[in-house]
Amino acid sequence: MNDFIKEIERAESIVILGHIRPDGDCVGSCLGVYNYVLDNYPEKTVDIYLDEFKEEFMFMRGAESVLHDKKERKYDLCISLDSGDLERHGEFVSYFHEAKRTLCVDHHVSNMGYGDVCFLKTECSAAAEAIFTLLDEDKIGQECAECLYLGIVHDTGVFKHPNTTRQTMEIAGILLEKGARSSLVIDGTFYKKTFKQNKMLAKALENAFLMFDGKVIVSCLAKEDFDQQGATNLDTDGVVDALRITDGVECALWMYEYPKKGTFKCSLRSNEKVNVNLIACSMGGGGHIRAAGCEVEGDKDTIILRVTDLIKEQLDSANGE
Repeated sequence: MNDFIKEIERAESIVILGHIRPDGDCVGSCLGVYNYVLDNYPEKTVDIYLDEFKEEFMFMRGAESVLHDKKERKYDLCISLDSGDLERHGEFVSYFHEAKRTLCVDHHVSNMGYGDVCFLKTECSAAAEAIFTLLDEDKIGQECAECLYLGIVHDTGVFKHPNTTRQTMEIAGILLEKGARSSLVIDGTFYKKTFKQNKMLAKALENAFLMFDGKVIVSCLAKEDFDQQGATNLDTDGVVDALRITDGVECALWMYEYPKKGTFKCSLRSNEKVNVNLIACSMGGGGHIRAAGCEVEGDKDTIILRVTDLIKEQLDSANGE
């Protein structure tokens, strides 16, 4: 029995936290742990606090019970999932500070380690994959398996990103054997887009431009673009990957000004040569070698120039210039 399970068994009340603007891996990981605890320790109190997330994730058991507003509660154990640092928990970070014991499970290379017990598994494709390695496989039920499978699907781009390993595929296979519904997860939550999402993608592609002989692609949406469509950041899922797969592109920079004017969320993706984690970390963010992000205040053009200069430095170095 590892320390992850021991900490769960010792606690009577547990709170699970993910990161702000939760993606598929974040939501799937949180609900995966939630369902594992409910299935095997029904006597325990378990709460999840997350920002609002995509409607497509609501089919997972427990999604309707996720809390989006703070409550006056304290817990024996706080489990932090898929968060490179404590600031990524946003307003819910107080539960971490007030809990009697704290756990961290993450896979981001930018994570410096935090919590009473920290499981940092950078070799894993997703937080959901890291969590699987800590659970008792024989005690993983269908609902837990489906949540973890969704997390892996989203952070690997349906098993096509470079972070996909043999272990990733083997774990995915086990989760399928346990009842995870592959077509529901992949088609229903990854490929399926609302009309509003397609409109935002179209606008992002319309605004895109190439730099450095077509090796870098950049796109940015202003807050006014969101207001015109009545959209939120949830309606921009998949934009950065659509940019990244443009023929000839090595690195993609996707920025959007939402919800606060003058503050830009920057997402970086690369294919082979650029370590975008180094760039994101230098600007207060972090992530992975090929996928990272940060949040920056300032003028759009100034931010673009700053980030693309850092990208160019790495491209020139890779080309021996």
